[in-house]
Amino acid sequence: MNIRNFILALLLAAGVAPCHAAIDGPQLAQMRQSVDALVRTQTSGLPGKVSFTLGAIDARLNLPPCAAPEAFLPPGARLWGNTNVGVRCSGSSPWTIYVPVSIKVVTGVVVAAHALAQGRLIELSDLALQEADLGELPGAVITEPAQAVGRIATISLAPGQPLRQDLLRSPPVIQQGQSVTLRVEGPGFKVSAEGKAVSTAAEGKIAQVRTPSGRTINGIARVGGIVEIQ
Repeated sequence: MNIRNFILALLLAAGVAPCHAAIDGPQLAQMRQSVDALVRTQTSGLPGKVSFTLGAIDARLNLPPCAAPEAFLPPGARLWGNTNVGVRCSGSSPWTIYVPVSIKVVTGVVVAAHALAQGRLIELSDLALQEADLGELPGAVITEPAQAVGRIATISLAPGQPLRQDLLRSPPVIQQGQSVTLRVEGPGFKVSAEGKAVSTAAEGKIAQVRTPSGRTINGIARVGGIVEIQ
């Protein structure tokens, strides 16, 4: 007799049976409804056509009864592709489980209409829309052409390649050596001064400016040769 069967025999002889209480049908349905409602709510604002399938919940789990199981999104969970949604119960006997969910989001994504060289300033004619499932693509894909037009490709892009935020950069609005206007604003006042850019910077990025006195100041680059001092 192996050790497992020996221990089982001792338990039975003592009148103790292992407990494998199954989740009853109504509670299982309530848990699934909770997950279903959360996914529907959280995906309602996603672009395109959304469909999803809930994975199985193991009915053999030994969980205490719960009057109101609550579905929640684990930290960092994304609502497309294969993911997990949590279900928890608070109270005197709290528990938490995770339910696998497969979410399909089919929408138009922006792709390169033809080969684009590194450093190219993107124009509308460089772009096309192509239907794809977001769950099968890397994150940060671009779904609106306006998000790409006027930006610069940081790598060479092949025809049909989806554009991502990390593959593009904004063009500089401040060039190194350019004369700029330093601007400081506050409640009831505005102060401006002249300076010369020490670095090149895109809109909203940090620009370094040297004042006539030789002091170097950091500010936020803006269109029109303006650097805002925070």
